[in-house]
Amino acid sequence: PHPGLLQVVKQCVRVPVFVMIRPRGGDFLYSDREVEVMKADIRLAKLHGADGLVFGALTEDGRIDTELCTALLAVCRPLPVTFHRAFDMVHDPLVALETLISLGFERVLTSGCDSSALEGLSLIKRLAEQAKGRIVVVPGGGITERNLQRILEGSTASEFHCSARSARDSGMKFRNPNVAMGASFSAPEYSIKVADVAKVRTLNAIAKNIL
Repeated sequence: PHPGLLQVVKQCVRVPVFVMIRPRGGDFLYSDREVEVMKADIRLAKLHGADGLVFGALTEDGRIDTELCTALLAVCRPLPVTFHRAFDMVHDPLVALETLISLGFERVLTSGCDSSALEGLSLIKRLAEQAKGRIVVVPGGGITERNLQRILEGSTASEFHCSARSARDSGMKFRNPNVAMGASFSAPEYSIKVADVAKVRTLNAIAKNIL
């Protein structure tokens, strides 16, 4: 998020806010210039009240980029840091988990190296067992109120990640059907994805009943 969004969110909520540092979409192999951007974004996030940071970086052969992660962690401290779903693109997740622990990450977000947390559930559980409390393994990817209970019980996880979003129709009355602002391959131009309060409450209730 840009600093303006972070500032407003911090004014509106009491829960800790973790900021993802991601200079672009695509892979997790970053150039020197992109690393400069990431470091600058971390400093801005800290300046504007971030309670934690989230990032991930890999080498070209699918391993954790220990050199870059060490440098970025140093900029993040003393805040806690989560390694995001770049983890799902690693060559060997069990080895990668030990690397993250040795580097000092507090959490790792993962779908179990599969297309969703439900499909990767067995690996998520194996990672949690391997972690033995040394790092928090957070299931994420396709989690909804329909599968959360199964994922929490099947993974033994104590935390989870989901977008909890729904589509809201745009308030625009005049709509130009001939122009798409880069959204033709993703969301419709006049549809907005927003956090769904009802979904968040339902997910929280399910989690509190299990954890």
